[in-house]
Amino acid sequence: MGTEHFDDKAATWDDDPEKVRQAEDVARAVSAAVPLGQATRLLEYGAGTALVTQALIASAGGIGRVTLADNSAGMRAVLRDKIGSGAMPPDTRVWDLDLENQPAPSEPFDLIVSSMVMHHVRNLPVVLAAFAEMLAEGGHLCIADLDREDGSFHTHDFDGHHGFDRGELATALDQARLVDVTITDCTHITREGVTYPVFLATAREGAAATQDDH
Repeated sequence: MGTEHFDDKAATWDDDPEKVRQAEDVARAVSAAVPLGQATRLLEYGAGTALVTQALIASAGGIGRVTLADNSAGMRAVLRDKIGSGAMPPDTRVWDLDLENQPAPSEPFDLIVSSMVMHHVRNLPVVLAAFAEMLAEGGHLCIADLDREDGSFHTHDFDGHHGFDRGELATALDQARLVDVTITDCTHITREGVTYPVFLATAREGAAATQDDH
């Protein structure tokens, strides 16, 4: 997943009120779909400037240890600035992580969130399998992303997915051995007069369910 576009946009990313609105919509949907609490160990993958995580912390009144992963150096610089300014918890960690090309860290998370990231991922099964490996027992995965679109969403060089068919994504989550897959409407993005729907897919770590079957 290339980073040049995001490196260039990072410093002014939060200046767009629509990006803030979208992140708040995603956080609201995540909060409604999965449990959050003071002990929740959160990883936001492809965190960007962590607008979603900031909204999650606000909605939950605080959560556990926060880890923000992004392979854009520009975005990571903004994240470190936010930690330094107090906009993010002081123990927040910032990782340079690309699960298409790096092994999954051997650390469990209760919640993994990605927002508008997975359509940039070329090898979706590899990343979903890494998410499943990183989830603690009973942990949840939440993916917000585009419904299948005609390719008009991206105006810059792009070689990822033009959104996702919900049924195909549900099958991919099943194949990653995740359970309780649900996909619902989440928010929308409007560009050049065109509105693109965004869904929220939720799934749960499946090891406990697999053990129950035996």
